[in-house]
Amino acid sequence: GVYDTDDARADEIAATWNSTPYRSVDALLSEVDACIIVTPTSSHIDVARRAIAAGVDCFIEKPVTSSVAEASELKELTEGTDRIIQVGHVERFNPAVLALGDVSSPRFIEAHRLARFSPRATDVAVVFDLMIHDIDLVLSMLPEEDPSEIRASGVAVLSNEIDIANARLEFPGGCTVNLTASRISRSPMRKMRLFGHHSYISLDFAEPAVEIFSISGEEGGSDEQMKEMLGQIDAGINPASISYSRPEMPEVNPIGRELELFVESVRTRKSPPVTLDDGARAVAIAEEIVRLIENRENE
Repeated sequence: GVYDTDDARADEIAATWNSTPYRSVDALLSEVDACIIVTPTSSHIDVARRAIAAGVDCFIEKPVTSSVAEASELKELTEGTDRIIQVGHVERFNPAVLALGDVSSPRFIEAHRLARFSPRATDVAVVFDLMIHDIDLVLSMLPEEDPSEIRASGVAVLSNEIDIANARLEFPGGCTVNLTASRISRSPMRKMRLFGHHSYISLDFAEPAVEIFSISGEEGGSDEQMKEMLGQIDAGINPASISYSRPEMPEVNPIGRELELFVESVRTRKSPPVTLDDGARAVAIAEEIVRLIENRENE
């Protein structure tokens, strides 16, 4: 079934997919086992409240809510129930992220997420609209840590909310993260770079592609790595080799994959890949970034 505030749109989608249009959220929720909430962020909490009360599992598009208070309310509503709540942080299923796999102890992470202006999602700051993707990815790479310090700046340009933002996150383990998001860019960009003790990794979420540059001792490296060697560093105490690899991208539709996993969680009653706690954690960081920017503007 499908519900939309635009009845004609609901009818069109229902006809396309041989489904049933509903004229209210509650009418739809009374007939389903699970739902996908892709309404504007400001209305997520209201629709989710109704779904949880109706005993319906929820896939909620990112960000899960527009505030920490709302995320906490959702957690309270689901306590003592077996409701499945999955958050739509789709970049977790981007082929570049899947090809990269686990990241070991990054020391510096830099991300740029730029988009052309669109009236869509201007009910929230760009931090909640775009930067939230990279906040979630960083938190998934550092699952045991929360930032010990956050600095941020930003400005509203074409909307009443923050359209350009930059945030610097310091983590207790020593990783520094620099995030930039803009929704008034001339050229779209979705890239992340990670630096480790002996490696540099570049992810392009749009292409998608991953490039890995690593440094190893002169004697290290397999035959395959040696074939991809880019050069030699002879300066310093220990000579080192620079190798390069470009992992093959899996053929995955990120949106399709996250929804497949949601359905699997609904059927098996197992925890989804992106939990309500994951979504709430990202919202908490985003909310603090917005607070810092607004405080700075009011000084």
